[in-house]
Amino acid sequence: MSDIDRARAAIARIPALKDRVEPERLGGLTNLVYRVGDLCLRIPGAGTEEYIDRANEAVAAREAARAGVSPEVIHADPGTGVMVTRFIEGAVTMDPAAFRTRTGAPARAAEAFRRLHRSGAVFPFRFELFAMIDEYLRILATKDVALPEGYHGVVAEAGAVRAALAAQPLPLAPCHCDPLCENFLDTGLRMWIVDWEYSGMNDPMWDLGDLSVEAQFDEGQEEEMLRAYFGGAPSARDRGRVVLYKAMCDLLWTLWGLIQLANGNPADDFRAYAETRFARCKALMAEPAFARHLAAVAG
Repeated sequence: MSDIDRARAAIARIPALKDRVEPERLGGLTNLVYRVGDLCLRIPGAGTEEYIDRANEAVAAREAARAGVSPEVIHADPGTGVMVTRFIEGAVTMDPAAFRTRTGAPARAAEAFRRLHRSGAVFPFRFELFAMIDEYLRILATKDVALPEGYHGVVAEAGAVRAALAAQPLPLAPCHCDPLCENFLDTGLRMWIVDWEYSGMNDPMWDLGDLSVEAQFDEGQEEEMLRAYFGGAPSARDRGRVVLYKAMCDLLWTLWGLIQLANGNPADDFRAYAETRFARCKALMAEPAFARHLAAVAG
């Protein structure tokens, strides 16, 4: 069945979508995403059931909508993963270039994160970085895909990061956990966040660090984000946590990229994606400042 036929079949099964216009394909790295009139249809990509909890995603998406940071959920089927949300008219799907050129975009993203993190929402899943690394390694052990050379050695080095983060943990907050640029929709006045597949209760600094990496923030953009989030300069400890998570998100998403490669996802060159992620992680951990941030976090 072709992608468009899958979309039409899903539309036929969902009362809210019946008798609407022909679906218009939007973005999506692993999933099929379509605009259907004033609604948005998301169909999960092949193989995502191995590592996505669709029931958690449905709860998180609804809670995020209540917090005012995500579009209204019209339909969510935890069994199939098919989801329908309100389409945000006039919003621009972000990418690194848009974060550079749209004035105030890093600050608006930070404000959306702050609203989410302080909402009091409780997501069913707990995003456990190192447990997820272990789980992704388990999945990859069943597939014919090689890890980047030295990966296990860097995981061992990351033990110091794990200890530092655990020394003075922040209270868990509802987090997006996968802040790809494309998961941000900007109206110029407000930033919306979509795609809650990886969401969970987490250290809120993960969202900030991961966004800085995904959006390729320079020093000025990262500072704009941090000051908007904290209402001023962050403490050395909070800034350090953001930097540590910048390295750790690349360590984790390296494995995610290899899973996409193993699953035959044609959306990107996932071998190059994984190698780039891993190289960036190693480079950041090798910087002299990284040790200082590690010490600030460990206290």
